[in-house]
Amino acid sequence: MKYNEFSNTGWKVSEIGLGCWQIGWCWGDVSNKDARNLLHKALDKGINFFDTSDTYGDGRSEKFLSEIKKIRSNQIYVTTKLGRRIRGTNYKKGYKHEPMEEFINRSLKNLDVEKIDLVQLHCPPIDVCKNKETYEKMDEFVKKGKIQFYGVSVYNLSEAYEAIKHPNVKSIQLVFNIFRQKPLEKFLKIVHEKKIAIIARGPLASGMLGGDINRNTKFPENDHRNYNINGEAFNIGDTFSGVNFLKGLEAVEELKKILPNKFSLSNLALKWILMHKEITAVIPGAINEKQVESNASVTDMPEISEIMSKIKNIYEKFIKKDVHEKWN
Repeated sequence: MKYNEFSNTGWKVSEIGLGCWQIGWCWGDVSNKDARNLLHKALDKGINFFDTSDTYGDGRSEKFLSEIKKIRSNQIYVTTKLGRRIRGTNYKKGYKHEPMEEFINRSLKNLDVEKIDLVQLHCPPIDVCKNKETYEKMDEFVKKGKIQFYGVSVYNLSEAYEAIKHPNVKSIQLVFNIFRQKPLEKFLKIVHEKKIAIIARGPLASGMLGGDINRNTKFPENDHRNYNINGEAFNIGDTFSGVNFLKGLEAVEELKKILPNKFSLSNLALKWILMHKEITAVIPGAINEKQVESNASVTDMPEISEIMSKIKNIYEKFIKKDVHEKWN
């Protein structure tokens, strides 16, 4: 496993982390046994960076990470995203910054730690990102010793551009994959120069870039790829990266035609992201040990410089028109 510096925190994080949405909810049923086993497999493969949220199973995902930290002696960095919790509360749907300390206190309990490694604001709207008091409040939590560092997870680049104006923001998390290439134009370079960590989420476009999904695939009722297919539940950019399902499958077939020897499509999708030096960590999710092992193996696979232009051409032909300007 290769490791990268995470901003100026002094951390060295695995370039391939683990997104823990799947072990919380919204991806069908992942058993307790499978969740625990895949976390162990991640550590066995050198993964030390784990991304979760208090909304993933309303704390279920955080509690699994608490367990693994007690069992294993590995150095583990856990980041949780806060601000959108509604289950078990009277809060309305959407981002909420006022009760942030309440959310932090609950995650401290779920993770069973005295201090959270990294809290990411969970996709706050642009007005929150513009407000300097947002960051002053987070600075207070650092001073109180409840969190070590903080960053911002975003839907739109405009929100990220506002967040990086503030000196204590250590990371930006955003959707970045073969189907979401807008950040390449200038954003990645700007953030890299500021020495802010970049966390790439949704690397497999909700599994579409895994290569096993086809037009006959049926998703469970409790899977967001079923109930959020048109963005009814939350931002559609986090379901298939906002790409039309059938158009996405067309692009997938073209990508399969250029697969390098011994690469699966998911390998290609992850390696494409890692070809960009600005990326600190990519955080594919998983529902079993096999997927974790496949994802982790990409760190040692050869570079794909010779087909990067072909991948760009496929994006421009099938995907760009529909999504390139949507999450500015």
